[in-house]
Amino acid sequence: MEGEAEEGSVVSASWIRRPENAHLMVTGRSMPRGSPPSTLQIFSFDAKTTSLSSSPKATCALEDGELVTIAVHPSGDNIVCSTTAGGCRLFELYDREANLELLPKEALILQNVGRQKCLAFSPDGSRFATGGVDGHLRIFEWPNLSIILDEPRAHKSFQDMDFSLDSEFLASTSTDGSARIWKTNEGFLTSLTRSSDEKIDLCRFSKDGTKPFLFCTVQKGDKAVTAVWDMSTWNKIGHKRLLRKRASILSVSTDGKYLALGSKDGDICVVEVKKMAICHWSKRLHAGTCIASLEFCPSERVVLTASSLWGTVVTKLNVPADWKEWQIYLLLLGLFLASTVVFYIFFENSDSFWNFPLRKTQPARPNIEAILGDPQSDDQNMWGPFGPLDM
Repeated sequence: MEGEAEEGSVVSASWIRRPENAHLMVTGRSMPRGSPPSTLQIFSFDAKTTSLSSSPKATCALEDGELVTIAVHPSGDNIVCSTTAGGCRLFELYDREANLELLPKEALILQNVGRQKCLAFSPDGSRFATGGVDGHLRIFEWPNLSIILDEPRAHKSFQDMDFSLDSEFLASTSTDGSARIWKTNEGFLTSLTRSSDEKIDLCRFSKDGTKPFLFCTVQKGDKAVTAVWDMSTWNKIGHKRLLRKRASILSVSTDGKYLALGSKDGDICVVEVKKMAICHWSKRLHAGTCIASLEFCPSERVVLTASSLWGTVVTKLNVPADWKEWQIYLLLLGLFLASTVVFYIFFENSDSFWNFPLRKTQPARPNIEAILGDPQSDDQNMWGPFGPLDM
């Protein structure tokens, strides 16, 4: 576990996927008065020690406004951030001979969208969505930024959003407790049903490709639960009390095996989706502070969390280790060798194995010459079923 103690407070943080699992991490930091309003900083991650680099590998100051949230493209090459000044800023990450640079890119259509509460890329990187404080939903095609869907009155004000694994659907929640499902190419599809005293806060789609579910945190009075909706019918199929307090952030691992919830007082819990049971607790990880960001590492059982008081923290999860690729190949080789040995033993002991009843005149195993014939025999001495044959 590691935190930061630099000047300014961390507003948002996210993983940056890189080749060969050499992942990075980006933080958005709001600075004190007299300094640039906000900065983006890139840190390297060491999987062996589960730690971030002590100093940033790249830093870029935002021109105006305080940072609100960050979204990173699945390729790791582009970062979009929204600010209180309104609109979004696009940056490109250059990795040249181990030197990292964050360079601003011109994207006028993003700069003019107003203040955005939510940003999200689709898992395949082909879609980008913004959810405004004013309730305006926009879905863009990436990277050309042509508008696919434009809904000025999607919500009263956005609370959360997430794309489905196939990028076909977008789920969104509002500050008024409602939740809606959108088809990214067509528009509004349906609203999630809820009782009058329920508020749907956060939403995340399943990511394993086999279970088409939508997870949502639901507040019913003073009772907080995690509910599951079936994507084929959009009906709620069940709920369970997990964090047992109102969640501030929700996340799903890239392979879909784990679900994580962060609270407004600094706790996180990690849930095994198959059993819907808690498998890891980190209480008071960000003691007394709302967890603003929570993300699973793309390749390790590690989570990244961020809060304004404690900065960024990386935590190794107490969950069973995954099989490595070389371990799977070794197992397959072992099974192949074992099957070869079993086949050889079976062949050598086939008579006693099958234990067929044999006649007194029948040999236990036919002589190879009896099948193929004796190559030394004369054609004149061939026998038929009733005696010697005359040639």
